[in-house]
Amino acid sequence: MAKAMLIDYTRCIGCQQCVAACKTKNGLLPMEPAEEPSAKSYTGVKQRNGLFVSRLCMHCQDPTCASVCPVGAFRKTAAGPVVYAKEKCIGCRYCILACPFDVPKYEWESRAPKVTKCTLCADLVAAGQQPACVQACPVGARIFGDRETLLAEARGRIQANGKKYVDQVFGADEVGGTSVLLLSSVPFRTLGFRENLGRQPLPLLTWRALSEIPTVVTAGGAMLFGIWWITNRRTMVAEERAREEAARRAAVAPEKEEDEEE
Repeated sequence: MAKAMLIDYTRCIGCQQCVAACKTKNGLLPMEPAEEPSAKSYTGVKQRNGLFVSRLCMHCQDPTCASVCPVGAFRKTAAGPVVYAKEKCIGCRYCILACPFDVPKYEWESRAPKVTKCTLCADLVAAGQQPACVQACPVGARIFGDRETLLAEARGRIQANGKKYVDQVFGADEVGGTSVLLLSSVPFRTLGFRENLGRQPLPLLTWRALSEIPTVVTAGGAMLFGIWWITNRRTMVAEERAREEAARRAAVAPEKEEDEEE
């Protein structure tokens, strides 16, 4: 069964223990607090609208980064994490442009730069353990488990504490769903999240657009042929009229010469 992480922003105290644990697990330096994900920190915690907001890769159910990567450096595992094969990356940065959550970052300061992002500690998950950030949270603001179980837990908290939470589990349906689920006491748009993500996976929308290309090309080709035929036909008619006019003038010319001689 697919795993997921539930982050309850109402419980986060901003201690940055998750950031420290992530840096230690992934060997990221310097060891200092981070407010946003970067090439040197796969997660960050920033105070916004009265809450401590943690940001990291959302691990989409149908990740756009994987769909646009031309070398297959990204892939979604059955367990939930979207993993990244650094050795395959060619640095095209399509994933950065495509991500609806603005997550992947580029190692601009490195001599051999690659893309970086949270992998949800896929190696620990595969071994039956919890991600490092979940293990480090001292107040249980993050919990890890089966996705369906966490969705039920999140909805149960909303029903039991209607005044404490907004009626939304962010990540339940956004862009087809994610493996990181969020709870908040204020609208997610006030925390910097986009509202226009929709419920369909973005790769599906891309495929639908691409699937229309043959029809568009065929119709466009027919239209261009029609334009060419009309233009070419006009040219042929004009040339034919010019030839007829030249022939008429040639036939009239001898008659004029005879009249002048007389």
